[in-house]
Amino acid sequence: MTTRSMSAVRRLLSGLTPRAHGVRCVSSASTSSQGRAPVRQLSCSHTLRRAEPPPTGPSSWSFRSHSCGELRSHHVGDTVTLCGWVQYLRQNLFVILRDFSGLTQILIPQEESAGHLKSVLYDLRTESVIKVTGTVRRRPAGQENKAMPTGEIEVLAENVEVFNVCRQLPFEIKDFVKKSESLRMQYRYLDLRSSQMQRNLRLRSQLVMKMREYLCNVHGFVDVETPTLFKRTPGGAKEFVVPSREPGRFFSLPQSPQQFKQLLMVAGIDRYFQMARCYRDEGSKPDRQPEFTQVDIEMSFVDQAGIMSLVEGLLQYSWPAENGPIKIPFQTMMYEEAMRDYGVDKPDTRFSMKLIDLSEVFLSTEIEFLRSALSHPGGSVQAICVPSGAKLFTGKELEELKQTAKTQFGQELSVVRVRADGTLKSPLKKLLSVSSTEELLSRTGAKPGDLLLMAAGSLHTVRMLLGSLRLQSAELLESHGVSLRDLSAFHFLWVVDFPLFLPKEDEPEQLESAHHPFTAPLPEHVELLYTEPHKVRGQHYDLVLNGCEVGGGSIRIHKASEQLHVLKNILKEDSSLLSHLLEALDSGAPPHGGIALGLDRLVSIMVRAPSIRDVIAFPKSFRGHDIMSRAPDFVSEEELKSYHISIRWPTERGGGGGGGGEEGK
Repeated sequence: MTTRSMSAVRRLLSGLTPRAHGVRCVSSASTSSQGRAPVRQLSCSHTLRRAEPPPTGPSSWSFRSHSCGELRSHHVGDTVTLCGWVQYLRQNLFVILRDFSGLTQILIPQEESAGHLKSVLYDLRTESVIKVTGTVRRRPAGQENKAMPTGEIEVLAENVEVFNVCRQLPFEIKDFVKKSESLRMQYRYLDLRSSQMQRNLRLRSQLVMKMREYLCNVHGFVDVETPTLFKRTPGGAKEFVVPSREPGRFFSLPQSPQQFKQLLMVAGIDRYFQMARCYRDEGSKPDRQPEFTQVDIEMSFVDQAGIMSLVEGLLQYSWPAENGPIKIPFQTMMYEEAMRDYGVDKPDTRFSMKLIDLSEVFLSTEIEFLRSALSHPGGSVQAICVPSGAKLFTGKELEELKQTAKTQFGQELSVVRVRADGTLKSPLKKLLSVSSTEELLSRTGAKPGDLLLMAAGSLHTVRMLLGSLRLQSAELLESHGVSLRDLSAFHFLWVVDFPLFLPKEDEPEQLESAHHPFTAPLPEHVELLYTEPHKVRGQHYDLVLNGCEVGGGSIRIHKASEQLHVLKNILKEDSSLLSHLLEALDSGAPPHGGIALGLDRLVSIMVRAPSIRDVIAFPKSFRGHDIMSRAPDFVSEEELKSYHISIRWPTERGGGGGGGGEEGK
């Protein structure tokens, strides 16, 4: 560097130096005894100091020094600050303070000098929000509470600040207090204060974080957000529509990001995932919501075994430690085997009670309804053996099983009880020969006290019926004290080799996708697509946990010509709706596949919740309504004008969107 250049640099630096040291930020050198975060200060000093490392943990940057659930005997003697809600006020001696982490007992000082402090605490209502500063003490001998994690200590209050006094609430925030579902939904912000809901949402958060870590950091996936406003998808579930300002044009809310994730593979993203919000206009059930979350995954250059191994690793990595380890690989079962043995494509493998084919036993029977069923193509006689069912089930419960068969499946159910002496109690007894009776007991393995549930008809209907009754019978046995299913166990199962197409219920001569129209056939079945599509098996795989489907995916069709044939010639769908996808597949699409895991359903099984509503912060009611905010709501005619929409009211118009009543069921 020349002398002139060096001089210029020195002048420039000397001119900048005073400005650089004019104002600085200094953090206090240490944290206070109450654990408060260092205070950021401004100083005019010219001396630069290195800031202290920022605080971490659940009390960082907070008014409190500790959470209510973390104090233990090693904190005795410490001065602490706690913030939370008043759970109880006991005998004007103690306040039980609660936050997300648990409970702490606050000791109210009884000295006359603490009169003002006592009066403030005495006047508190439950669920009021306060801050308490005091000293941690060991509880007197004999007064420890072993059922309480903080039960060895208490905090002697020295100062209290009341942030908010609570009104009279519609229910107490205590786990043992029973609330109706509709009341819980109406006051969801109160229901979420319960320890169970706090645990559920925090476990969900931890699970999602571990999943992100595994996918991004371990396997190089890219988290990509896809649009919520999209267009109608052919087939599948009913979609929510969103009006636009262009007359007659509507968006649809996506049932899943299926098309977008395939387009991302065409775009070369290679490995995609997101915690995707999805929408289906189907009302609500215990395990369904109109809006829900799925862990959406797609990969390029992968086969079915690769996706299944990825998901097994993902679940093993993110599985909560308190639920015990899960073993991989998971059991795999063919679709046909699941239907044959369990009558459903998502079997609960925690117990046996498999379906038994009795068609051969009754081939030459004189019993009219059995003979009639077997005379039709695809006719079958099937049964399940319910252990101790004859001994335990009441007449009313047996009648309920028959009603299920009749109302849900249009089938008659034959009930055969095996008496203690081994003889049968059933209207069929007189019509069965001795040899048929012996063969029936031998085939079913029925013992004295057992119950046989028999049905005859088309194989598909009979399997579905007995699959449903199998689960209903399991619940009845457990209600009678029989330990049939291990409620602490988690049985994962892959179901594979599904039919690619199924006959439509209302038009059996027409086919519809068993999964969705983008699923690829098995490589050896590709030619059948063009000749006998009803025989094609797909590269579709479902993940089942304790009898609930928690995930589903497939290897996709990646050739435009094949996809067009499926849409146009087999499903009879308007392929123009998917012209963008067909063009993309024709633009160099790699082989690809993926899966979507139902996050809400997965977490609900993990925490053993009766409904996925118990693991969603603000779920919809059974009718798909938000009872708390009274949504959906009415929109004025004036507001609808810009969307070119007018309402055609039914002859008898119902009232507004109030909450309560049957909504929460």
